[in-house]
Amino acid sequence: MPISLRTRIKFCGLTREEDVDAAMAAGADALGFVLWPGSKRAIDERRLAELSARVPAFVTRVGLFVDPEPSLVARCAPHLDLLQFHGDESPEACEAAGRPWIKALRMREGLDLPAAAEAYGGARALLLDAYRPGVPGGTGETFDWSRIPASLAKPVILAGGLTPGNVDAAIAAVGPFAVDVSGGIETAPGVKDASRMAAFLNAVRRADERRAH
Repeated sequence: MPISLRTRIKFCGLTREEDVDAAMAAGADALGFVLWPGSKRAIDERRLAELSARVPAFVTRVGLFVDPEPSLVARCAPHLDLLQFHGDESPEACEAAGRPWIKALRMREGLDLPAAAEAYGGARALLLDAYRPGVPGGTGETFDWSRIPASLAKPVILAGGLTPGNVDAAIAAVGPFAVDVSGGIETAPGVKDASRMAAFLNAVRRADERRAH
């Protein structure tokens, strides 16, 4: 299969050792750890160190921040490979951390995606999520995927309400570089389900196979 047609998979909001292990067994490309205290899936720096130590080489450890203090990012950075900024951070604030980063954008009405891609030119990718006022992510809601231009200058990580049941349609509609799931593989916030993780990954693989033919 051509490299461009393999959709990468990020499981986000991990809080337990057994879920990290199950995500590795399923074949996830990246694991997300929420470092924003306002989330039901939040962990602290100590827990981050414990969980990230279980992640083997060639799997990306991603830290999710929302308008963080620079000191928090600096303390967490040794346990992470990639930073994900999910608030109203400026491009300059994202760059100031001195680490590879991605920028999450909530798909509110009127958002100019091409302009945002240009503004956040230093990002490794843009994560596109559903918009709900006052909620920086994890809404469990989808958005109108047709709003994503095919020619966007940055790789797209598609998030927002993805499940084993709809991720194949999402990939067919968007053709994203990666997909990001949290609530769609849970039994409760922060409690992942190994069978749902495996089902999600298998659905992505089936979608990729269809795209390749």
